[in-house]
Amino acid sequence: MRVSVRISVVLWAIALVTCLGYVVARLLVFKQIFFDHAGIAITQPEVAAAHNGTHDPRPQLIPKIIHQVFHNWHDPGNDTLPSDWEKVRQTCVVANPGWEYKLWTETTSRDFIETEYPWFLRTYDAYRYPVQRVDAVRYFLLLFYGGIYLDLDNGCKADLTPLLYYPMWITDPGRGALSNNILASRPNHPFWARLTHSLIPWSYNWFFPYVTVSYASGQWFETAIWEQYHSLLPPASENPDHEHRLYRLMMDDRPEADEWVYFTQERGGTWINWDNRMFLVIGDHLFMFLLVVFSALGMAGWGVTKGVRKYREGYARIKNLPDRYEI
Repeated sequence: MRVSVRISVVLWAIALVTCLGYVVARLLVFKQIFFDHAGIAITQPEVAAAHNGTHDPRPQLIPKIIHQVFHNWHDPGNDTLPSDWEKVRQTCVVANPGWEYKLWTETTSRDFIETEYPWFLRTYDAYRYPVQRVDAVRYFLLLFYGGIYLDLDNGCKADLTPLLYYPMWITDPGRGALSNNILASRPNHPFWARLTHSLIPWSYNWFFPYVTVSYASGQWFETAIWEQYHSLLPPASENPDHEHRLYRLMMDDRPEADEWVYFTQERGGTWINWDNRMFLVIGDHLFMFLLVVFSALGMAGWGVTKGVRKYREGYARIKNLPDRYEI
């Protein structure tokens, strides 16, 4: 009996240590996702200042293609954009004459994956939430075609040509995870190759919809792969080749932040689930949330330690009792 109790305590201790180790590992990943990010930060005014009109001596690296994705979850088969999104789309068409514009529907998105990346089709079809297919297809479009991807709730304030002289950039809202609402790249950039091949091993279904979307295909996933990619690059001093340098275009919407020269933000929130608001509150109070988490872990550890100590004291008392009593 004593041996079985001792084994039980050891197993519980191993389970607790394993759980704590997993939680710490996840928190370290979240630290990479939510805090300072690798890559070269550039503001939109800096991009505008660096561009010298039609005489810019730099090579244009990104093709003049604008990708947008519209999957009508509420009325499948109806590919007509809502009037407000059509109005926003027109701001980009007017500001960028002569560019190729591609609007990807649910049908054309799946056909593209099936034709060009059939190895991913099973995962694509199996995604639990429709927005995950919208997330995934944008990455493959940039890998295959290159160009600029915009969510349908993002409009254009100016000609996007000055943004084409960088090999690859994504948007950084200035706090929390990086964003995947506006992305740009030359075709076949190695970052997108690494990211698209990471989609399958990351395609877990978590309890919370927001975590599943963000961590399996969305912003958290993109940010984690971004940090992984940079960890594999040699230091900039050893690799002056700009072809593999990644840029973060700052799109902080706080009043004190740099001006948005090229883009606007309109109506969004089409994939809101029941837990979105909770995680947005956590993001706004991340330090307090982490403090509560570590406090809870500390109390759990203290409780286990106290339980083990009581067990040892009780076991010592039992061990010192005589084997039998005289009557």
